[in-house]
Amino acid sequence: MIEVEVRQFGCLKDNFGVIIHHPESGCTAAIDVPEAAPYLEVLKETGWNLTDILITHHHWDHVAGLTELVEKTGAVVTGPERSRQHLSGLDKFVEDGDDILVGPIAVKAIGTPGHTLDHITWWFKEAGIAHTGDTLFALGCGRLFEGDAEMMWASLSHLANTLPPETTIYCGHEYTLSNAQFALTIDPNNQALQERTKRIEALREVGRPTLPTSMAAELSTNPFLRVCDAEVQKSLNMLNAEPADIFAEIRRRKDNF
Repeated sequence: MIEVEVRQFGCLKDNFGVIIHHPESGCTAAIDVPEAAPYLEVLKETGWNLTDILITHHHWDHVAGLTELVEKTGAVVTGPERSRQHLSGLDKFVEDGDDILVGPIAVKAIGTPGHTLDHITWWFKEAGIAHTGDTLFALGCGRLFEGDAEMMWASLSHLANTLPPETTIYCGHEYTLSNAQFALTIDPNNQALQERTKRIEALREVGRPTLPTSMAAELSTNPFLRVCDAEVQKSLNMLNAEPADIFAEIRRRKDNF
């Protein structure tokens, strides 16, 4: 395992910024840049030198501060190959399965299309961390703006089958309380979900973040990852239906929640 320090902080209305620092080498990576000021504040506070910026997808609320942060830090920007048509200012491009180095840290790009077609999840395997952008949220998943339900289900299944349960998951937004309230309508008898919802409510009452989460927590409580669970299927009256169809129904209900 590689030891890193992680700072997570609020940006815009409900976005999260994340900076990952490797003390031994001094390399520091930002994941997405909703706005530059919070990143610059953390860099000033810590004295870290930003070396890399990794982009998950092209939506404005993940890249609005990119130009300013690059101008003030000189960091190298890596993003999805499929973002070429949407974004300027990227120095390097990756596709699904590519590996890059952030200093001595190996980072794998996992293609997770559905929310957008260019979406990448960044997996710092040796550090036990992944940033899932707007694909996998705590107790939720991203809306289907460019892909379809089958595509998103394939991406979520890929993450569930690839990331070890102990992986710490960071993502793009603080949507967890609403996601929990919805999840209870799909999986009402899930005791782990009931207990987790109480913890989430307590955190939000005092303004604390609900993230990061873990792959294990999502596998046991996130309805979008539990489409093969018999209790979820019974709740939807979709026993033994195709997983992608069950996912599509849950996503439809969440869109109207």
